[in-house]
Amino acid sequence: MISVTIDLSASFKAYDVRGLVGETITADSVRAVGAAFVDVLELTGRQVLVGGDMRPTSPEFVEAFAEGATARGADVVDLGRISTDMLYFACGTRQAPGVVFTASHNPSQYNGMKMARAGAVPISSDTGLAEIRDAAQTYLETEDARIPAVERPGTVEQSDVLTGYAEYLRRLVDLRGVRPLKVVVDAANGMSGLTTPAVLGDELLDPLPLEVVPLYFELDGTFPNHPANPLEPENLHDLQAAVREHEADIGLAFDGDADRCFVIDERGEAVPPSAVTALVARREIARARAEGEQTPVIIHNLITSKAVPELVEREAGRAVETRVGHSYIKAVMAEEGAVFGGEHSAHYYFRDFFNADTGMLAAMHVLAALGTQELPLSQLAAEYSPYVASGEINSEVEDKDAAVARVLEVFSPQAPELVDGVEAAETSVHRMDGTTVSAADGSWWFNLRPSNTEPYLRFNGEAHDGDVLDALRDRVLELVRGE
Repeated sequence: MISVTIDLSASFKAYDVRGLVGETITADSVRAVGAAFVDVLELTGRQVLVGGDMRPTSPEFVEAFAEGATARGADVVDLGRISTDMLYFACGTRQAPGVVFTASHNPSQYNGMKMARAGAVPISSDTGLAEIRDAAQTYLETEDARIPAVERPGTVEQSDVLTGYAEYLRRLVDLRGVRPLKVVVDAANGMSGLTTPAVLGDELLDPLPLEVVPLYFELDGTFPNHPANPLEPENLHDLQAAVREHEADIGLAFDGDADRCFVIDERGEAVPPSAVTALVARREIARARAEGEQTPVIIHNLITSKAVPELVEREAGRAVETRVGHSYIKAVMAEEGAVFGGEHSAHYYFRDFFNADTGMLAAMHVLAALGTQELPLSQLAAEYSPYVASGEINSEVEDKDAAVARVLEVFSPQAPELVDGVEAAETSVHRMDGTTVSAADGSWWFNLRPSNTEPYLRFNGEAHDGDVLDALRDRVLELVRGE
């Protein structure tokens, strides 16, 4: 028995696998995961799809995973370099399970895996990921970490899905009739450097009335220009400057694996993801109703702007609130037969895309909405942003429960304290995901949600008035931090 150097519990998270290369994720551990993936999902004699992003270790890990999977009898289809939503497209159209090697927006020293069953159904810790981890750990603890081969090992073949993916998205949103638009796209050296020319450009398909100005399209998993995390405002600076410099109509920023998209208006200002959710929701409700669906369902998480459910109700849809996190949203999408779902983190989910999230399809909806009318994006988006939002603010707190208790003492439904700058109001407390406190008159709300992986308590808030939001934010953070 060799000594175990890799503890898979360090890299297996609630929804995916993320680890430090050479420390918590190695070729040996990936090989074991490939074998366990086949064992747990009973895939001997069946097809398994695998691909990887632009990170330097992704090709090595794809090969190691294939070795483990074929040893246990699965036939591996190597999709090459892919974005995460390209994996979902392949799993959905080919009705086969798959894995993409990516660490999304994490720095280059990280890599990981996102897994899906046939039909792009996500695999989380509650739906098989923990069993795969445990089975792989058993392989790692055997002599020399060997994977015992079945009598008839599987094969490996190569397949490309980029053209099919681009054609599929173009069928969902037809951009051929939009007015000419100048679009700056910041790929951050991530996978949208591959997908943008295929979908919005003319490399594979006929040209669209779009002039794409590329920023950092070279696939480079060392991220030489800036981190591939558009959730951080500093990573949007280059895009914002380029939009203004080129007098563009819109800017798009994707994360490393291209499953998220952030939008910048013609002034270089960020369009809130909640506004994008509301805009796309209106389009998807209208399309579903035109096809005979009486009350289309839209999913949103609980820290999305109130503007989203309000718009959904006005448009004769039905809004369903869920917890934060893609596995929750995808599950509710399937249960409710929802046509669309959006998160504050710029993940957007589509029934027509196997209930999966895709940044590119969301971007295409925004381009279609912008290009079929004459207003600039700033004015178009303003309709979907009637409230003032705080954005997510993290506080490092040792005792998160005690911090929340301090806040509830002040904002108690029984006796809400008068906070300077905030009118006294009856409040309600909701505990679906963290703790949400809302004014009964609808003038403000805030949510405190503990991080599952870091010592942070996350604040999100919204109000009708900016001064009220500022006062509310300052008082809550003072209580949270014990100042």
